[in-house]
This record gives sequence, structure tokens and C-alpha cells, in this order.
Amino acid sequence: MFSAFHLKRMRLSALSMITVALALTACNAPSVSTLPVAPESASGYRTDLQTRHASKHMAAAANPLAAEAGREMLRRGGSAIDAAIAMQAVLTLVEPQSSGIGGGALIMLWDGKNVRTYDGRETAPAGATERLFLQADGTPMPFTQAQIGGRSVGTPGVLRALELAHKKHGRLPWAQLFEPAIKLAEQGFVISPRLYQLIASDSSLRSSPDMVAYFLTADGRPKAVGTRLKNPALAAVLQRIANEGPDALYQGAVAQEIVDKVQGHANPGSLSLSDLKGYMAKERAPLCTDYKRWQVCGMPPPSSGGIAVAQILGTLQALETRNNRYALAPLKPVKTDAPAGSEPSPQAVHLISEAERLAYADRAQYVADTDFVPVPVKGLVDPAYLASRAALIGERSMGTAEPGTPPGIQIAYAPDRSPLRISTSQVVAIDDEGGAVSMTTTIESAFGSHLMVQGFLLNNEMTDFSFIPDEHGQKVANRVEPGKRPRSSMAPTLIFDRQSGEFLATIGSPGGSQIIEYVAKSTIGLLDWNLDAQQTINLPNFGSRNGPTELERGQFSPALIQALKAKGHEVNEIDMTSGTQAIVRTKDAQGKVSLTGGADPRREGEALGD
Repeated sequence: MFSAFHLKRMRLSALSMITVALALTACNAPSVSTLPVAPESASGYRTDLQTRHASKHMAAAANPLAAEAGREMLRRGGSAIDAAIAMQAVLTLVEPQSSGIGGGALIMLWDGKNVRTYDGRETAPAGATERLFLQADGTPMPFTQAQIGGRSVGTPGVLRALELAHKKHGRLPWAQLFEPAIKLAEQGFVISPRLYQLIASDSSLRSSPDMVAYFLTADGRPKAVGTRLKNPALAAVLQRIANEGPDALYQGAVAQEIVDKVQGHANPGSLSLSDLKGYMAKERAPLCTDYKRWQVCGMPPPSSGGIAVAQILGTLQALETRNNRYALAPLKPVKTDAPAGSEPSPQAVHLISEAERLAYADRAQYVADTDFVPVPVKGLVDPAYLASRAALIGERSMGTAEPGTPPGIQIAYAPDRSPLRISTSQVVAIDDEGGAVSMTTTIESAFGSHLMVQGFLLNNEMTDFSFIPDEHGQKVANRVEPGKRPRSSMAPTLIFDRQSGEFLATIGSPGGSQIIEYVAKSTIGLLDWNLDAQQTINLPNFGSRNGPTELERGQFSPALIQALKAKGHEVNEIDMTSGTQAIVRTKDAQGKVSLTGGADPRREGEALGD
């Protein structure tokens, strides 16, 4: 349960969050020039988080109940993937707006010898067409119209991916991993201010009778912070999954109810029993690239996260190689009332933001599911190509970058101009034997499709496809196609020492299209600025999605903002609700291993270890 300390901290921030919640409304699909707001609003920046230390194992998640479940599995001798499964089961219950068994996940895993990646991304139903999100006049639907209901539901993948990874790397019996979540669902958990805030701010919730019955009081108000919320229906489903494996969701009564909800909604989708039964998670080759004296490994497509982070780091390295004047400047302490207490130099923000503009331009042009689209992955991360892109960066901001022409292009595609939204969660773990996992897990927007089945929510992952299938006679790479996986920004990441090959860190974050910014910032904080896990997460968020330069609201000094404007940056101060989790493994001169971990102060998470 949340401790008395957690509840006190939650109640102190609840009033301010309620004010924010009442001001929020659902957003339609933005115009081409408009970037989306964060998919989940901030919980308030917590200043009490300290770096956690451990010698045996550690788990971190966006909710302390999930982190505790992960640590419990590690204490039982479980592997990192065992801990991730337990954390995902608990997150389905306590963070239903962000992830769950009705969604998907991307998993990066280190087994002590090899990096493995498991793709549990949702797939488009066989009945989906590329005109799925077009109105009768050929224009794209408003986002909420596309999101709410069965139309947006893709075939869930998270359980199949966890099953595949567990068969190869699990140490505890599958059924044990669901015990904490089942117990919590039966006995109840207390509603946190963050969950309350998101319930109160959701203008579409009242259209879902199941969500109304679960989240609201008899007089139609959100159940109060601290209310104990039980979910016996979810407990029963999790018990079946524990006993029968994922087939309990993909076949039989639960599968039938999923299909009935999707196809029977006023905004129906085409998800069928055959789609569920036929879903397969995939093991893919990891995308590992060199960055200075490290090797950074990320997810390949259908995620754009691994490619984009590799491009950002490679571009920065090329800049530094070309001219040391462009080396990333160190952090400078700034006396400010901002909770983080420090900020990067203006030059560092400038260079990183420019590198991100270039990466996001390529992302929109080229990246999609490689089972359907020939993505030039090697070309996009080729050092020579990145050096040519780095040459575009100067002392003034380029404003908006154009996509490049990497080697390996086979087909010309139109850029994807569809909305960039996703609601996600993140877990990381390191086990007693040095195995590690980074898993980013999602149901897309907050509360997904708003279809609830047996106590869990179904995703709206189909809206991660391009709403517009073609432009000026050219297809969009990320258009809807049956069986295809929508492009993601998720960037679970593993970091290694390049010379020794030893594992160094596991890191990842939720945050929609800004995930790439958050992971890049935190990776640079760890590697270039020698920050520990908590310090690099605490660092103010910043970057560019190939639009304005975005700075986390209230976290940067006026001097830095003015310096960026002098370099030609259009600066937007916005909420940047990361949920980064990181664990770093180090060895002293005597070979003694120690772990340091951190959780994001912008959400409710914790890092826990022994």
C-alpha cells in the first residue's frame, strides 16, 4: 500500500492538481504546425526523492506498489523479467490510465551474455483499412472521435511478449508473478492524487458505464484521494492468467467479451477472435550503436525511439569530433527556486535540441513497421550520414529541419503529419545475477479507448498510425494496414561500457512523442555529465520535436531562456511529464558491484533495492 508518508505528500499536492484537472479538456488532432500537449499531466515535482543504493538487486516503476512487487520477486530469487511481469500486473490495477494487459509493450533485456528485444506492440486487426480514421469527406477525424470506442483498439500484445521473454529468461513460476497484483485487486489500493487528477480531467469518462461505475461515486463525482478501490473482476482475470497463461485473455470468455465490446460500441472496431488468437510477439534484433566510450542499445522498429536516440547521440558525437567548440558543456549550478536546482548550459540545450530536430524529421519520414515498410535503419544511424546531418547545425537554431537522405532508401514516402500522443509507463530492474530489463508499456492515450473489460482497459493504439494514408500521390509509411504494428516513440534503453562490454545502466521513460527527448537527456546526463541516476532524472526536461524548443515549465533560469532566444530559438515553456526510471550498475577497484537507482519526481514512482 501507499505509506502514511506517501499519502501525506499526495494530499498536500492534491488541491493544486485538482485545479489543473478542471481546466483540462480533450484535444482534437492538431494541425500540421501544432505539437501535442503531454498525454498525461504532471503530478507536481517532488523534492524528497534521493538516489537509492543497493548491492543485490533493484526494481523501479512509476508507482511504489509496482516497484514493491518487482522487488518482492527479486527477493525470491527471480530474474529481471520476473520483476517486470509482476510490476506490469500491478500497474494494470494502480495505473490504469497508462498501461495494462489490454495494451502493448516493448522490452529490452540483458541476460548476462546477450541483449534481447521483445516486441509486444499491438497490431491492426485484419479488418482495418488505411481509411480507418478518415471522415466521409476525406479529412482526418478529430482525435477524440477516433480514440473513444472500438475503432481505435488494436490487438493487445503485452502478455504475449512477457510470456515469450519469461519462457527464455524467467526463473520463478509464471503464476507466482501475479500474486501481488491479485492480492491488491482483492484487498484494494488507495486512489492517489495522480489517478484522481486524471479521472477528474477526463471529459470522455462518463460515456463509459463501466468506468463510471468503477471510478465515480453514486452522485457522479470522482472517488476521493485515499479511497480504497477494489477490483475483484481484474483479480479473477489475473488469477486465470496466472493459472492458464496468456491464453486466458486471447481465447475463451474474456476474448469474446473483448470482441463484443469493440464491435458492439457506437464507434465500432473490427477486432475479432481470430485477431486475438493469432497474435504473436516477436523477438527482434536490438539496435546497438557506439557513443564515445559506450555502447547504447535500443528498440528497432516499429519503435522510432531506438533510432532517434542513436541519431541524437551520433549527431552530437560528430559535432564534437568536427569542432570541440561544439562539445557538450557541463552542467552549471544555478541559484533558483526551481526544484531541480540545476540546469544544462545554454549551449548544451541548443546543440541537443538541434540534433533532436534532425532526428524527428527523419522519424516522420521513414520509420514504420519493418514487416511492412523497408526502413533504412542502418542508413539512419550510419556515422557518415549523421556527420552530414551534424554539419547542418550552427550557432543559430535551424528552426525546422527537413528529413535527410540516408543510404538504403528503397521507396519514397510522404511525411507522417498525424497526432503524436501516447500514454505509457516504464519499469526497470536488475537481478542478483546481473540481468537487466527496461520495459516501456502502453495503452496509448490516457485510459486508452475507454472500453473496460473485466476491470482492465483496452488500448486505443490504432491512433498511433497516420490518420492520413497518402499525400500528393505518395503513401505514408506509417499508414494503417491489416496486421501492421503502429510506429512508437518508446525507447527502453540499455547501456554498456564499449571496451569491457560490461553492463552499465537500464533506463526508459513514458511521455508520448517526448519520450525520445527524455531518454536522450537522461542518457547524456549519465554519460557526459557524470550524474547519478536520480540526478539525471531530476534534471529539467528540454528539447525539440522539430518545432519550438521546449523547456519544462518553471525549471529554467531567465538567463538560459534569453540565451536560447539570442540563438534564434522559439522557446515554449510547457509541462513535460516524463516518468523516467533508471538503474546504474558500477564496480569498484576491488570488483564489488553496487547499484544506484532513481525514479521520476514528476510522477509517483520509486526505486527499491536490497
